[in-house]
Amino acid sequence: MLKWAKAYAKKNKLVLNPNKKQLETVIRGLVRNKSRFGHQYCPCRIRSGDEEKDRAIECPCIYHKDEIKQDGSCHCNLYFKKA
Repeated sequence: MLKWAKAYAKKNKLVLNPNKKQLETVIRGLVRNKSRFGHQYCPCRIRSGDEEKDRAIECPCIYHKDEIKQDGSCHCNLYFKKA
């Protein structure tokens, strides 16, 4: 999952959270959700249980680009703007 997140960040000119502990926590949450639910749902968002609705929160969620643009990082603090 970390390899995937790094590749996504590089492709989209983003950086991963420089705080290793926070980064590992989010990656563990993604792995857990992938294992439990079959999809890498953002660990910082609550699933509705409706698979179609929950597609919006599969990492990278549909909100991440706007959040990064507005706040400098996504809600999960996985992806950040490059400095």
